[in-house]
Amino acid sequence: MITKQQRYKYFIDYITKHQPSIDTELVYKTPYQLLVAVILSAQCTDKRVNKITAVFFKNFPDAKNLAKATNDEVFEIIKSCSYPNNKTKHLIGMAKTLVNDFNDIVPSDINELQKLPGVGRKTANVIASVVFNKPTMAVDTHVFRVAARIGLTTNAKNPLQTENQLMKNIPKDKIGAAHSWLILHGRYICKARNPKCNECGIKSFCKYYQTLSDIC
Repeated sequence: MITKQQRYKYFIDYITKHQPSIDTELVYKTPYQLLVAVILSAQCTDKRVNKITAVFFKNFPDAKNLAKATNDEVFEIIKSCSYPNNKTKHLIGMAKTLVNDFNDIVPSDINELQKLPGVGRKTANVIASVVFNKPTMAVDTHVFRVAARIGLTTNAKNPLQTENQLMKNIPKDKIGAAHSWLILHGRYICKARNPKCNECGIKSFCKYYQTLSDIC
């Protein structure tokens, strides 16, 4: 029986040896652009977001330009993504708040970031981690699922509980790598349906895989 402490040790040893790229797959040049891209990425693929932002940033290269935009102008560009009506309102609201309340500077503090329309804790963690290199854990559906399957989290009922358990057990200097690895592993290997266990490099200490082995 592998204990949780052992599982974390094996996990950290593995990602240290197979260090993933900590950068996001979203295309951006400035903190503002990443903020826009992450807001658009909710329930939408990075590939689709990158297609949208290629046009979006030509029209709205910074928060000041976006703050002056109309709903129709923004909607027309982002309509191919999920929930375009809500995201249109969030993007314009975010830009106005950024200009009026933050002097057009994207804040690094997670609590301050969450004051921006459309920015929840997950988005705030992404910005803090990618832009400001802070040891934060943004829990999306991939991180939530994979952490539970591996056995890194126990009875976590929501993203915040998952975040707290992971942050408690992963060294600060490994948080960024762990976060990137969990996302990529969930996206390409440990999929929600039909996970590719035969291609998985950590099945020797994965709780989910052990359960499958016991059934067989």
